[in-house]
Amino acid sequence: LRLVAVLRAVLEGEKAAVLKRDHHLPLSFHRRQEELKFSVGLQRLQHRVREIQALQDGPAGEGLGRDGAGAAPQELPTLILEAMKELEAVKQQVLKRIQIWKRQQQLAGNGAVFEENLAPLQKRCEDLVEVYFQLQQQAMAASAELGPELLPRLLERFSEVLSSLVKR
Repeated sequence: LRLVAVLRAVLEGEKAAVLKRDHHLPLSFHRRQEELKFSVGLQRLQHRVREIQALQDGPAGEGLGRDGAGAAPQELPTLILEAMKELEAVKQQVLKRIQIWKRQQQLAGNGAVFEENLAPLQKRCEDLVEVYFQLQQQAMAASAELGPELLPRLLERFSEVLSSLVKR
């Protein structure tokens, strides 16, 4: 992890130097950077979903009330809340990309070049919704561990994520 942090710092410094020299990078660079951020965010979210599933399958299958599984009830709500934050962050990236696409479509009316291919945007939405439903199912399966005060708030956040995606 330290190596990754050092490499990231070096790359950030190089990026800053290039930006300072050129004042801008080509649009393809920004698009690729955005795709990578989305991909990393989605992978992080998928990993979080697998962690939650493993926690539910592991100690939960042996009985949560027993001494051997005492940590699981505290870990599960924390993991689900972290996954929810990551889901909302990835959703924001998708919504930003949708807004950019809409703006490019508007500019195309004035003669700007417009990429009409919706496949990458559709794939992003489908990937996000797939993870959304997995996470929602796991939250419902863990409703006893989440408790009566956390579950309704979590379900409301799930509903907001899906409705904002559908509305945009």
